[in-house]
Amino acid sequence: MNKDLKNNTIRINLSPTEYIPLENHFVNQNPIIGPFPKDMEQAIFGMGCFWGPERHFWQIPGVFSTAVGYTGGQKENPTYEEVCSGTTGHVEVVMIIFQPREITYNKLLQNFWESHNPTQGMRQQSDVGSQYRSAIFVNSEEQLRLATRSLNQYQSKLSNAVVNDSSALKSNVLGDITTEITLLEKFYYAETYHQQYLAKNINGYCSMKGTGVSCAI
Repeated sequence: MNKDLKNNTIRINLSPTEYIPLENHFVNQNPIIGPFPKDMEQAIFGMGCFWGPERHFWQIPGVFSTAVGYTGGQKENPTYEEVCSGTTGHVEVVMIIFQPREITYNKLLQNFWESHNPTQGMRQQSDVGSQYRSAIFVNSEEQLRLATRSLNQYQSKLSNAVVNDSSALKSNVLGDITTEITLLEKFYYAETYHQQYLAKNINGYCSMKGTGVSCAI
């Protein structure tokens, strides 16, 4: 997926063998496959198991659509089982299509930092594996600039925070941020049953937990 800077339309490049979800968004009925309206922008975040982050972001005003998928690895057209094996290099991610007049990329970054623990390396809470690593995939120099600045700001907040939760200290909440920030190369949609999973399975698993430290951007 990339952004056509000439006409400002978000496009998706799909190969003939690539998995393509056929349904609209289960919650808001908006499309999860582009091209999307020209005034929309895209953000892609890795925050551990992608079910919880997707639910978090689809509830935010200004978000037009969300979808979950895989990116950051070498394997073309990966399956969930292959990604879970830890051999593909891919990350479980949520794609967010948003209206920047209603919510800014900075505000999405604030939600990203506050809604998971970006200091845990190749895991997120009890989910262990490289596919659960914290990551931001950018599609423009401006997103790269904003993401990098926000990482530095949040690292400063974490380094100066006082956490009274002993369990939080044991999990190294106040350690160094391990989030990777990299250019998006290819987004692969996850299988249909993963899309809006926690709306279809209201008692489904969700491991999301932040550090308790706010991020003012």
